[in-house]
Amino acid sequence: MKNNKTIVDYYRARATEYEQIYYRDVPQRRQEIADHFEFLEKLAAGKTVLELACGTGYWTQAAAKNAREVIATDIAPEMIKEAKTKKYNSAVTFIISDIYDLPFKSAAFDLIIIGFWVSHEPKQNYSKFFEIIKKPLKADGQIWLIDNNPPAEGAKSNFLHSDESGNNFKCRRLDDGEEFSILKNYFAKNEVLDLFSKPFSINQLTHDEYYWSVLLDQKKTHLPADS
Repeated sequence: MKNNKTIVDYYRARATEYEQIYYRDVPQRRQEIADHFEFLEKLAAGKTVLELACGTGYWTQAAAKNAREVIATDIAPEMIKEAKTKKYNSAVTFIISDIYDLPFKSAAFDLIIIGFWVSHEPKQNYSKFFEIIKKPLKADGQIWLIDNNPPAEGAKSNFLHSDESGNNFKCRRLDDGEEFSILKNYFAKNEVLDLFSKPFSINQLTHDEYYWSVLLDQKKTHLPADS
């Protein structure tokens, strides 16, 4: 298998078949997705929302159900194209953008959502990644992330190797048989707690069999009391 294809190449090629992941015939798996969808609908109510790595707009629909406004970004034009075919309850603006080069002012959004991307982020980039996603967030804003556990992966995914930073790589196959080597890390509940408790305050954590999600608050800076 050739390893010179990037994760962006993978998601560009997978755009038209990506949403198969939400409709696999496993009742518990689908119920967990439905529960997270409903939670996000309520969480985004009345808020100005920034979605990073929006993909085909599945979670965009949940956020847009009751949000004041949603800005949804993705680096893959093919994903944005798929997302634009959906109907949304509130105003949604789609922007092609790299997470590491976001065109937004600081402290502009009430809520940032990121679906199924942290597991693709290299471990050695975590500190930089967290600082980047904090920047567009208001001081009292929140970040909601969702990702999957190993049971959610279908038969199209197989472990390949780990690198020197501890990142795991899996083989992903598209419907036409094309293969990609993709960085994909999984997190046990204690690992999610360890990962996010230092840069953020954890407001809520759900860690089920197929999926986990976490709601994060900005860490408060306490000034020393006057002596």
